[in-house]
Amino acid sequence: MAKLEIHQIPALSDNYVYLIHEAEAGLTAVIDPAEHEPVQAALADKGWKLTHIINTHHHGDHTGGNLALKEATGCTVVGAGIDAHRIPGIDIEVGEGDTYSFGGADSLVYETPGHTVGHIAFWFEESDALFCGDTMFAMGCGRILEGTAEQLWDSLSRLMKLPKETWIYCGHEYTKANGEFALSVEPGNQALVDRVEEVKKLREQDRYTVPSQLGDELATNPFLRVNSEEIREVIGFEDKDDLSVFTEVRLRKDNF
Repeated sequence: MAKLEIHQIPALSDNYVYLIHEAEAGLTAVIDPAEHEPVQAALADKGWKLTHIINTHHHGDHTGGNLALKEATGCTVVGAGIDAHRIPGIDIEVGEGDTYSFGGADSLVYETPGHTVGHIAFWFEESDALFCGDTMFAMGCGRILEGTAEQLWDSLSRLMKLPKETWIYCGHEYTKANGEFALSVEPGNQALVDRVEEVKKLREQDRYTVPSQLGDELATNPFLRVNSEEIREVIGFEDKDDLSVFTEVRLRKDNF
């Protein structure tokens, strides 16, 4: 199996767009093109020809560049079959458990509803890369806009089982604010304290805090840490089930 070359592109105010290049097959995809101009500039800089667009969900800040890029390059658009009516220009429909082959690089498709009902994620095992859109963020998770807390918790629970060395390529630079919230519910977590300090330093230098590794998320992301005794004590949910804890933490983040 082939490993991907991954190039990260900032877009809009806080979005991240990703180019993935499979050199042997000569394929290049853009994941969640928020807008077309920075993608075209990055392609020109790299000398890569765009062959595919891969979308994790339908929101405009993830699909806004689809049609302009497709018109300019004739590329193929890949997205969720269950949300095909909302993915601009979609050609290939994928769903839960599918293997999407990008040249010699195979990805496993996860349906990850919660943020939207038709959200999906792509895990490229050989490249230790998960492209999860707005399902999981560095020290955070997506706001529940269409789905339910139960759906989002189930989605995160499945992604949490991936190898700890997996890199989480999420859709936004929200890490500093996410860390500040995380400290409000788990202030005694030293790994979290240290990570928040590191994130502050990176942002002061205008450097990316994304991608992050799943192992670090498991240690510091409050939405993955529903079993933390401290979080349960802080929110007063010591004897509640995992879904109840997750739901309360998500609600608190919404109002933070």
